[in-house]
Amino acid sequence: MAETLTRQKYIYEMSHTHAPVLRVASGTEVVIDTYDCFLNQITSADTAFNAIDWSQINPATGPIYIEDAEPGDILSVTIHKIELEKQGVMATGPQLGTMGHRIEEFSVKVVPIENGKAIFNKDIALPLNPMIGVIGVAPKEGEVPCGTPGDHGGNMDTTLIAEGATVYFPVFHPGALFSLGDVHAAMGDGEVGVSGIEIPAKVTVTLRVIKGSSIETPLVENEEGIAFLVSKETLDEAADQSVEHLVDYLLQRTSMKIDEVTMLLSAAGHVQVSQIVDPLKTARCFLSKDILKKLGIKEIFQEG
Repeated sequence: MAETLTRQKYIYEMSHTHAPVLRVASGTEVVIDTYDCFLNQITSADTAFNAIDWSQINPATGPIYIEDAEPGDILSVTIHKIELEKQGVMATGPQLGTMGHRIEEFSVKVVPIENGKAIFNKDIALPLNPMIGVIGVAPKEGEVPCGTPGDHGGNMDTTLIAEGATVYFPVFHPGALFSLGDVHAAMGDGEVGVSGIEIPAKVTVTLRVIKGSSIETPLVENEEGIAFLVSKETLDEAADQSVEHLVDYLLQRTSMKIDEVTMLLSAAGHVQVSQIVDPLKTARCFLSKDILKKLGIKEIFQEG
């Protein structure tokens, strides 16, 4: 039977100093209830900028302590289900997102969810793409706001982090201290306006500790392939390092040399943008499962 965690247990920073609100064994399924990224403060399209407490942004439900997770391990998080509430919200304004230098007034859009679509306006009903914006473990050092991504995960705002995906995280502290939040009903790569369709949700995941393997930055796996996720001050840095991580991953698992691996990624790999609006930018380098199978890579990580 799955464990449950209510959204009343949440944090604004990921840190090893937080006391866990739930302890589970490796392999446990957990249903995690979440607020939207505004702590459900936006209730109508008339909500004013000053009516929002901006210190209460990007709450993540948790942290969860996973037994047997130790520094150097990998935490595997398989996302089984993302259940959305009936209404999402969007917001943008001056100095927010990539167009904040041209937008003069703060504005809010309320987005109903009806018949499997997000009703953007009377002419546009968008297909749903439920995905998780904030997801991760306690960082190696200090406290990192949930709105900031990094090697621990955090606000990576990556559209691949959706139902059916598994996200792998490096473990920096005993128990890993896993949290998630900031679910979107739909979001485009980049999240250019600083918000997707922000929505409260229930997320069902299985948390599993992998021994004998390690990674330095998160990796996401889905039916199509794998991608290393890297967050840095510039998009160029993030993109370059995501490629390097995937190159190293392949060098460790094949007989190819670095020049051949590099040419393979140049022909069949894809550097993609996750988000460009958070304090650090996030990029990913993707390679298909078809190529991995041809390379003889059947398991993304094998326990030692």
